[in-house]
Amino acid sequence: MHTLRIYNSRKIIFLSGILIMWIMPSRAQDAQTILDKVDENMVSKTEITESEMIIKGKRNVQTIGSKSYTEGNKKSFTEYLYPERERGTKMLKLEDRLWIYSPSTDRTIQLSGHMLRQSVMGSDLSYEDMMEDRKLKEIYDAVIVGEENIGERKTWILELTASVENVSYYKRKIWVDQERFIPLKEELFAKSGQLLKKTTMSDISQIDGRWYPRKVNFKDVLKSGNGTDFIIKEIQFNPTIPPYIFTKASLKK
Repeated sequence: MHTLRIYNSRKIIFLSGILIMWIMPSRAQDAQTILDKVDENMVSKTEITESEMIIKGKRNVQTIGSKSYTEGNKKSFTEYLYPERERGTKMLKLEDRLWIYSPSTDRTIQLSGHMLRQSVMGSDLSYEDMMEDRKLKEIYDAVIVGEENIGERKTWILELTASVENVSYYKRKIWVDQERFIPLKEELFAKSGQLLKKTTMSDISQIDGRWYPRKVNFKDVLKSGNGTDFIIKEIQFNPTIPPYIFTKASLKK
């Protein structure tokens, strides 16, 4: 008599009195596969993005527009377009170095160390947040810790633990859409276990064959206010970007 039984992650088949066993993929391996698919949606070789930051403070709301260029996880350049007081401010990242040009003083300064944890223009994002472009699978180990519905979307809940030293957040908890492989929300933790930030992704649409959130709300739980909305107005995946963009000379052009 043939019988089929499943115990946890193992499939055991009794066939004619012979025990045959296959080890099915572990939950950790499944989680890494999910991360691969998330990275396929969220990461490209190059990007050009036009976006707005809507900073919803305790007393007022301000909107800041910018255009950004990225190449891999080593190079990025951002120019702020409005409002007038921010117009012409530029940021250049090369490897782990960050320079900021201010048109009001006509000076370029380099940020490093603890200064990278400072808020970007009063928003809920730090300079570290802006600089982190690495694939999740390259810097985190992942396990599936549950499932949950967010609205009408079924999600896996993944817990990520840093596998390298130089990360902004030691642990992350992400809710990944089971059909589209896009994070719908995320919690970011310090090594101590303290919750630092929350993000919520929405307005998800298909762009050039990949799913992508056009709106992300970042909330620094240690700050007052209603967080910062990062809204994608236009985005190009894998465009050709002139090399001069990623040079210090471009900061004063």
